[in-house]
Amino acid sequence: MATTGDQQYVDHELLAGEFIERRMYQLQLAGSAKDDHTLVCLPTGLGKTTVSLLVTAERLADVGGKSLLLAPTKPLVQQHADFYREALQIPDEDIVVFTGEVSPDDRTELWQDASVVIATPQVVENDLVGSRIDLREVTHVTFDECHRATGDYAYNYIAERYHQDAQNPLVTGMSASPGGDEEEILEVCENLGIDNVEVMTEEDSDVAEYTHETDVEWERVELPDDVLEIRDALNEVVEDRLEKLKELGITNKSSANLSETDLKKMRAELQQLIDNDQSEGFKGMSALAEIRKLRTAVTYVETQSVEALRRYFERQRNAAKSSGASKASQRFVSEPKVKEAMRRAEEYDDLHPKYSRARMRIAETLGIENGERVIVFTESRDTAEALTEFLGEHFDTQRFVGQGDKEGSDGMTQNQQQEVLNRFKANEFEVLVSTSVAEEGLDVPEVDLVLFYEPVPTAIRSIQRKGRTGRQAKGRVAVLLAEDTRDEAYFWISKRREDEMESEMRKLKGVADEVEEELDDSQRQLGDFDTTSPDSETDSGRDVDPGLQEFDAEDGRSENGGEDEKDSDEGVVATAEPDDETVEIVADQRELDSTIARDLSTREGIETRLETLSVGDYVLSDRVVVERKSVGDFLDTLTGGDRSMFEQVGDATRHYARPVVILEGGGLYEERNVHPNAIRGALSSLAVDFGASVLRTEDEDDTTDLLEVIATREQEADDREVSVHGEKASKTLAEQQEYVVSSIADIGPVTARSLLEKFRTVEAVMTAREDDLLEVQGVGEVTAERIRDVIGSEYDR
Repeated sequence: MATTGDQQYVDHELLAGEFIERRMYQLQLAGSAKDDHTLVCLPTGLGKTTVSLLVTAERLADVGGKSLLLAPTKPLVQQHADFYREALQIPDEDIVVFTGEVSPDDRTELWQDASVVIATPQVVENDLVGSRIDLREVTHVTFDECHRATGDYAYNYIAERYHQDAQNPLVTGMSASPGGDEEEILEVCENLGIDNVEVMTEEDSDVAEYTHETDVEWERVELPDDVLEIRDALNEVVEDRLEKLKELGITNKSSANLSETDLKKMRAELQQLIDNDQSEGFKGMSALAEIRKLRTAVTYVETQSVEALRRYFERQRNAAKSSGASKASQRFVSEPKVKEAMRRAEEYDDLHPKYSRARMRIAETLGIENGERVIVFTESRDTAEALTEFLGEHFDTQRFVGQGDKEGSDGMTQNQQQEVLNRFKANEFEVLVSTSVAEEGLDVPEVDLVLFYEPVPTAIRSIQRKGRTGRQAKGRVAVLLAEDTRDEAYFWISKRREDEMESEMRKLKGVADEVEEELDDSQRQLGDFDTTSPDSETDSGRDVDPGLQEFDAEDGRSENGGEDEKDSDEGVVATAEPDDETVEIVADQRELDSTIARDLSTREGIETRLETLSVGDYVLSDRVVVERKSVGDFLDTLTGGDRSMFEQVGDATRHYARPVVILEGGGLYEERNVHPNAIRGALSSLAVDFGASVLRTEDEDDTTDLLEVIATREQEADDREVSVHGEKASKTLAEQQEYVVSSIADIGPVTARSLLEKFRTVEAVMTAREDDLLEVQGVGEVTAERIRDVIGSEYDR
């Protein structure tokens, strides 16, 4: 154990000297986590990352291999990387960052030699699906903010693959807020393969000395009459649309005060009508879509600002003018009461009362109370933009938003985000206005006030936000509540769920303590993080657990000689030999929106590869390419004038001998108001004109099974190899002529055949006049003009 003055530090061969402060609770948590798949629950700001670092250092020193740390956002990934490079005695180039800004080829190369990889989960998921990396040699995976491991989040797939592929796996999950109740927490544990839960709360004596009380104040804000009138006008339209749904027997609700549960029930009822081929279901769905738009507008005017509402209205107007705009969007902007609300919003030139209250709160903190820094959290990027501009007139203010662009609002790059955080830490400005991107885990410096522009309806996000204050000294949290709006409902929901979560955490802690007492080796689990003898005391006089050995040994190892050494084969990371009998399936990058490629990658004997395919969605051999279409997408090509599907199948026909079209989903003849003969005609064209096999599947699971069967048959039974360029036999003269003509202005193979049948030679097609072209079936004025423009225009690069 290293000591500098009164400060004690952790010693380990892979840790930088005098860098990691020695905190008993962190050592205890790391001791438990180093041998079992463990969920570590620790309040925000108390060093969950340090616990993971201690486990990583021990695993790398004791077992070898490499470590993987996953974090949900790019700024958080970069923050962890900076910390690990400072803390670990490992060359900086061996600690690598994987985000979408690093190319796939570079990631593949970096993975080979890295000791520690710190990444966003989506990137790792894609690399696993594409077989660019493997997890066999990974001896420790950390899932930061692991409460996200629900539903289809990438953490779940990565954990499944890790337990399946790794030779010596160890999982550490970290969260200050793992779930709202025991069921949610257990779901996270199940999804990550965790079987041990370690909980530390602020009530624990070892933790309490590092925490400070945080006062939470909520302030009610009364909305002015002009704002309420805009809201009421929008709610009247909601109630009118509800009446239409009541007439369909979908709901008995008549008030605009709807919950998300109410909306989901309505959607389920409408879907049942659609499934029973009742046209009322489609009308109802459109009305429900309009209700959702109206509710969003109400949320903006109630809880955000009139300026945010104006921006939302503008986006809806633009959407209604776009090609393919939904009827719900068109009705929304043309509804007289909505147009009146738009007019009033444009004329409103006063401050929303939340703006003035936010300004007053910040002035009190920075001026009267001599504070240095404030964070303002808001749900809306529109509000973040407007607040930054408004508060910037009074304080030195910067925004902090995500990277995705949004109409009327540019996102921030990773470098811009990091620059803003660095400047905030250095006290170069006073107020940070942030969306949710700064809620989770980011090492935002200690602030004097966290201001919620609006409450959030989840305990997890509320806890994460509050964790930005109260680390070094007593902190303050203020929540602005618009009276008689969903703000109040969200606040009480969040408060109730926070109380429930704290109760569940205490229960889990009790269960964990009971389990720990029953384990025969409970002391051994704490046994590798300290060399202090059982009878010795720390400088503070507190008894030290008889374990806690390894991090305070002179060289980081036990001095008990052979008794503590593992058998020669234990802990060695084996390298599995590749299986020569694997079946390869190449998937297009865009197919990652579905679960098919991901599910295929988990199947034994299947190796997936990701490419940006110029032809098809899946390549199964040198002669089989698959174009996958949902029934909805297929019908869109018949109703929207979009002929891209036929062009895609035409490309597949030119490159592969056996093109396959998979139509996925039910209701081919029932889903849309399309005449059955039009559907039959399209299917006939695919089969006869393009020579494609059309196969039907029920859902993504069925498609996955079919792809595996075809690929296995092609590669094992027929001994064919995969080729992303195809291996079709040489074209006949007629096919070559069709190919040349079809490439003119992208007119496609069907029109090409019609032109050749009319003019007999390619040369004649090229020299035909526009009037002659118009005589050909399938060639209209636009197509004829385009053909002549391509053929007759002067070449100019």
